[in-house]
Amino acid sequence: MSPAPPRLPSRGEIWWANLPTDPPEKGRRPVIIVSPDGRNHHPRATSVLVVPLSTSVQLIRPAHLLLRMGETGLPADSAAQTDNITTLRRERLSEPRAQQRKLSHSKVCELAALVRTAMGCL
Repeated sequence: MSPAPPRLPSRGEIWWANLPTDPPEKGRRPVIIVSPDGRNHHPRATSVLVVPLSTSVQLIRPAHLLLRMGETGLPADSAAQTDNITTLRRERLSEPRAQQRKLSHSKVCELAALVRTAMGCL
């Protein structure tokens, strides 16, 4: 019997990844999947669009969105850093932890609006 295929990420879920722009010692951090599921679940798609999270919430900038721990299921409040939006290969992702929550469609759309802010398209 062959092993089950890996679970595919869905829009709004929080997965874990080592970001190529982070120093190697930083380790894995949570990221929000923001690409549409048509892309995320396509058999030939190899990457997803993500917004990294940071626990440095005292440094909230105009392109960041504060997410409370009760909203995400993470152990601390986080800042979604839309000014660091990036594309990652799916194999670089680690699955969400059991207690994590999926963000709503409207919350992902808030992130999209903040990407416009990060690009200076107000």
